Amino acid sequence: MYLSQYIEYTLLKPTTTEREIIDLCYEAIEHNYHVICINSSFVPLAAQFLKDSNTKVCSVIGFPFGAMSTQAKVFEAKKAIEDGAQEIEMVINLGFLRSKNYVSVFKDISDVKSAIGDTTLKVVLEISELNKNEIVKACEICVDANVDYIKTSSGFSKGGATLTATKIIKKTIKDAVKIDACGDIVDLETGMKYLEAGVHRIGFDAILSKKTKKAKTISYKTTA
Repeated sequence: MYLSQYIEYTLLKPTTTEREIIDLCYEAIEHNYHVICINSSFVPLAAQFLKDSNTKVCSVIGFPFGAMSTQAKVFEAKKAIEDGAQEIEMVINLGFLRSKNYVSVFKDISDVKSAIGDTTLKVVLEISELNKNEIVKACEICVDANVDYIKTSSGFSKGGATLTATKIIKKTIKDAVKIDACGDIVDLETGMKYLEAGVHRIGFDAILSKKTKKAKTISYKTTA
């Protein structure tokens, strides 16, 4: 197995251009990345460029804060799928979670999951904003809502993935949900540590890869 097949190649900055999305698609094809993660307005463009490749398109919805109405998230998710998205990613409603309004947190997630059917749903916990008990509770809600992936971070908060939080997530969900570790993972060595901790996907920022010149290291062969 190649590490590139665990990679979620991400470009979500608000100033992203069409040219950058096209370049992202070409890089994803070149390195055989599993999926790209982009804003919903660019899904039609990316889907066109990736239609004959092995790389999937993941659209974020209700990004980056997850605080908009559930109805808005449902509409955006359904439209993204109509436009060619094969995965949907949403941020958990942190305000509801911190308020201990767990019923609303569950409904927010489950309504999106119900609307998109068998399409893969990833839920971002934003671990840098949560304490251990909140991470555990968020994981339990995600399991109950039948999500496909729990993602550590959106890239828009004060911190990214940590091995400590990843292990807490893994201990809570066991094998019920897959884990997507995102943020502060910039090289092969770090990526391997997360795979060894039990993650199934590694989020890798396209802008960061250009700055560090390390994008190609993630296509090296691994026995993971």
